[in-house]
Amino acid sequence: MTRAGAVSLRDGVRIDLASGERFVADASEPSGDVVALSHAHGDHLYSRAPTDVICSPLTARLATARREDEGPLSRTTHPAVEQVPAGHVPGSRATVVEDSDGTTYLYTGDFSTRDRFTLSGFDADAVAAEYDVDVLVTETTYGKPEYVFEPQDALEGRIVDWLTDGHDAPVVLFGYTLGRAQELQHLVARSDRERLFVTAAIERLNAIIEDAHGVDFRAARYGEEVTLGPGDALVLPAQTSKLSFVDRIVENTDAVTAGFSGWAVDDSFKYRGGYDETFVLSDHSDFSELVATVETLRPSQVYTQHGFADEFAAHVETELGIDARSLKRNQTALDDF
Repeated sequence: MTRAGAVSLRDGVRIDLASGERFVADASEPSGDVVALSHAHGDHLYSRAPTDVICSPLTARLATARREDEGPLSRTTHPAVEQVPAGHVPGSRATVVEDSDGTTYLYTGDFSTRDRFTLSGFDADAVAAEYDVDVLVTETTYGKPEYVFEPQDALEGRIVDWLTDGHDAPVVLFGYTLGRAQELQHLVARSDRERLFVTAAIERLNAIIEDAHGVDFRAARYGEEVTLGPGDALVLPAQTSKLSFVDRIVENTDAVTAGFSGWAVDDSFKYRGGYDETFVLSDHSDFSELVATVETLRPSQVYTQHGFADEFAAHVETELGIDARSLKRNQTALDDF
């Protein structure tokens, strides 16, 4: 059992170690003796760069590109800290912290157990074989039973078939600039689409990922001089789906729009985004995969955060018999939950 108050949610996830050191992960303005970064998505990324950070080499490069005004990110190591692939986006890592009192913590960050495009999924069996995890701090974005996704191969096959079958019209595909955008480009390459275009922001991250993974997305930059036609595909950042320039593209080219997210389980996702089509394509673990991860690791304590944190903590306690709490910002002791 973790010491009361050892794990808390402040600016990022904080673990006060028995060694007297403070571990902080995914903080906006990191302040700790040991600082970790799980991946380079904006909601986990710093606004002020830490002096030294534990992260993968690829995450360091991607973070530097996304926070250019903060300068190059300085990586470091720590004898009590190891990272393992998290399977969320290129470069993502889960972090294992082995405290001096014998307690082993695992902070997942965002993670997916699925293998897809250049990524290997988070391997709970391998982690359990190497570490005796006492305390699990897990994301629970899709921590309710209705969020169970179809097998990855079947899902990808449906998307590729849809891209090929609709060849007589251009398509505009929406996904996060890091991770989803690269997966969509990979799926376009498997279809019969002839031309693939991306924004400058996606192109910048593509170049880093291509170099790290030895892949070529074969995407050209989209600009005003480009006219989309049948057989073309354009990948845009998810947050642009309701902007006027997208409406102009659709009006001028009869393009079909598609949104990709785990939230597409809900019909409202299609209407909120104004999409013609949606697919349940996610960079996160679904509910069944979250449960399987906890069952495999068998920690004595689980902390949940993001999404359906309360609901998943309740499920872990009632169905798995493991003490579980959702993390609330700035609460510091078990009695506060």
